[in-house]
Amino acid sequence: MTLQHFIRLGVFALAVASASCGTVREGSGTSFLIIDAMEFSEATDPESFVGNAASDVETVIDNVPTTFNDLARVTFRLGLKDPGPADATTPTQNQWITINRYHVRYFRADGRNVQGVDVPYEFDGAFTATVGTANPRPVFTYVRHAAKNEAPLAALKRNGIIMTIIAEITFYGQDQTGHEVSASSRVSVEFGNFGDEN
Repeated sequence: MTLQHFIRLGVFALAVASASCGTVREGSGTSFLIIDAMEFSEATDPESFVGNAASDVETVIDNVPTTFNDLARVTFRLGLKDPGPADATTPTQNQWITINRYHVRYFRADGRNVQGVDVPYEFDGAFTATVGTANPRPVFTYVRHAAKNEAPLAALKRNGIIMTIIAEITFYGQDQTGHEVSASSRVSVEFGNFGDEN
């Protein structure tokens, strides 16, 4: 047997060995996450949601100043990368996506983005919701009350300034076969010490 035959056999054996090392979940999943809508509630009325985001950095209740988390409600929908015929667009159970955590990052349009100085600290949160044939609308915190007692928001309690900061919210999850999925949304948040109802 010539040297060329040995080389060819070696290359063939290497190719077979490489093919057998692949994982079961190769490539990306067949479904993706769509954010249909984001709504926001005022700190003192967590049951009512509106389209614009305003964060009151201090709320006076019975003459006592306090702070609250600001809540948001998100509506999810499932999309299929290859939906097929119009009469066969229902996702299979394997394509359902379970969201299990989220990340909030703040930044400003003027580029001044030092956390704890120009913008609040970014943070991670968690909830669990599964998007399949139903479109869940989970509620979560997008501004922590602790951030209202730290720079730069704490100063707004006394200086009367209204500060506009963009919140980028990224949701993370997996389909039922383990493929990682994420989707992001952005909203402008008006921070200030707004008037309280008596």
